[in-house]
Amino acid sequence: MAEILVADKLDPSTVKVLVEAGHTVRVHPQLQDQTLIDAVAEHSPEVLVVRSTKVPEAAIRASARLGLIVRAGAGIDNVDCSAASACGVAVANCPGMNAAAVAELAMGLLLACDRSLPDQAAKLRAGKWDKQGFGATCRGLKGRTLGLVGVGSIGKLVIDRALAFDMNVVAWSRNLDETWCAAKGVGFGGRNRAALLKMASGCDAVSVHVALVPETTQLCDGEFFAALKPGAIFVNTARAGVVDEAALRGAVLSRGVRCGLDVHENQPSASTGPFSSETCSLAGVYGTHHNGASTAQAQEAVGEETVRIIRAFAEHGELVNCVNEASLRTRASGSGAKSR
Repeated sequence: MAEILVADKLDPSTVKVLVEAGHTVRVHPQLQDQTLIDAVAEHSPEVLVVRSTKVPEAAIRASARLGLIVRAGAGIDNVDCSAASACGVAVANCPGMNAAAVAELAMGLLLACDRSLPDQAAKLRAGKWDKQGFGATCRGLKGRTLGLVGVGSIGKLVIDRALAFDMNVVAWSRNLDETWCAAKGVGFGGRNRAALLKMASGCDAVSVHVALVPETTQLCDGEFFAALKPGAIFVNTARAGVVDEAALRGAVLSRGVRCGLDVHENQPSASTGPFSSETCSLAGVYGTHHNGASTAQAQEAVGEETVRIIRAFAEHGELVNCVNEASLRTRASGSGAKSR
């Protein structure tokens, strides 16, 4: 049975299932930076489970027994995968388990921008009635064109929801299949940079759903926002690094772009604490707290997948959803092997 360190919040039922299976589970959800490194060194776990907690090389090297890092979610940009591969540590994630939750929030932010929902609620709380003012600025989504940047598990679910709202949908992705688009009833927005800018120019709203990798860093930059229609809606529930926030602020101020953001430049790594966002202070910008995946349904699904990954590894030596398997094979063959 495995020694497991959970360095983030995890559904209690997940922990219970692992303990009942005979594993030793230590739960320390507030670990960050040096405290994570110290805890890994102290407990020497075989499995490390995180959600948003960053896992640097020093933490990976702190336990000679560490064999698996589980990212209880989809994105893995908070884990130093190169260091993990060099140390022979597998990195696994839980793709698709929280896709519906994020897609729901993307649609919620789209509606919030179109109907100024947070502003309406704030006025009511302040004892003010303005049916005329808000009625004049709400445009409606039916018949509007929504551009999808990224068509993974989340993007596909946003497409389903947008089509149910009678929106026209155009999709862009670096590996997009034109045949799939035609069968889905979605416009083909292309695969390259020029196509992305062309798509943006024809959209009333854009929703971003790409992973943060070198090729997508600041994908939505000044050139992108210059191409976007004046007054368009921009939604980002992916990663902050995909967007040049300074350029976004410029578009909000000069071109009337409205936006809904679940992820933010320089957002805290801790789950609570002070945070000031220059972008979210602007009128027409509505933000949430990087909690797109934080519904009870999503966390239960992620927990079940986390259990499946750990049990396969600890009980059968199998790797499930391993994102660095090719690198591990190269290391095992004797090429590029490094010691901890």
